[in-house]
Amino acid sequence: MLSKTARFWDKIAPRYAARPVDDLAGYQAKLAISEGYLSPETSLLELGCGTGSTALHHAPKVKHLVATDFSPSMLAIAKQKAAQQNCSNITFECADASTFQPDCRFDVIMAHSLLHLVEGKETLIARIYDWLPPGGVFISNTPCIADIMPIFRWIGPLGEWLGLLPKLRVFSASELKSALQAAGFVIESEFQPTSRKALYLVCRKPYAV
Repeated sequence: MLSKTARFWDKIAPRYAARPVDDLAGYQAKLAISEGYLSPETSLLELGCGTGSTALHHAPKVKHLVATDFSPSMLAIAKQKAAQQNCSNITFECADASTFQPDCRFDVIMAHSLLHLVEGKETLIARIYDWLPPGGVFISNTPCIADIMPIFRWIGPLGEWLGLLPKLRVFSASELKSALQAAGFVIESEFQPTSRKALYLVCRKPYAV
C-alpha cells in the first residue's frame, strides 16, 4: 500500500513532468558538477529519481545506473522517457528510499529533493554511507526550508491537511551538514545559487575508514 506522500506524488506526476525546470542555469551548473564525479566505470544509484530527467542525463556517462522512486506514476513516466531515448543502462525500481535494500555498493549515490521528504534523514544518511565504498561520493540537492521559509513550520501542516503539499521536514543547511558530518562524510563541495534555493552538496566517504 502506498504511503500518503507517495500517493501525493502519484497524483501530481503528469503535472510535475510537464513543468519546466525551475532555475535552469542553476540546474545545469549542478549537473556539470556531478559529471565531474562520474566515469564510464561508475556504478550510480539515484534515490527519489522522480520522472527520471537527472538519471537520463547522467546515464550515458556511467556504466550502470539504478534509479528508484516510491511513486509508480513517476517511474512510469521515467521508463517511458528512457525508452524514447533508447537508454538501456538504467534499472528502475519502485522503492521507498527509507526501506530500500541494495544488493551491492555504489561508487556514487545521488538524492535530489529527497532528504526533506523522509522521516529521519539521519537514518537514511547513515545507510547511504554504508552503501558506499571508501572514497565513494554522496551528492544531494535539498531545500533547507528552515532557512528559505521559517514560517513553513506553521503553514506547512495546513498545506498537507488540504492535500496541497506532501509532508515536508523543516531543517536548516547547518543542521543538514551536521547530520552528514556526524555520519562520517566529508563535505567536499557546496553550491547554492541564492539563499532561497536548494543546497547542493558533494560529500565523500573517507578512504581510510
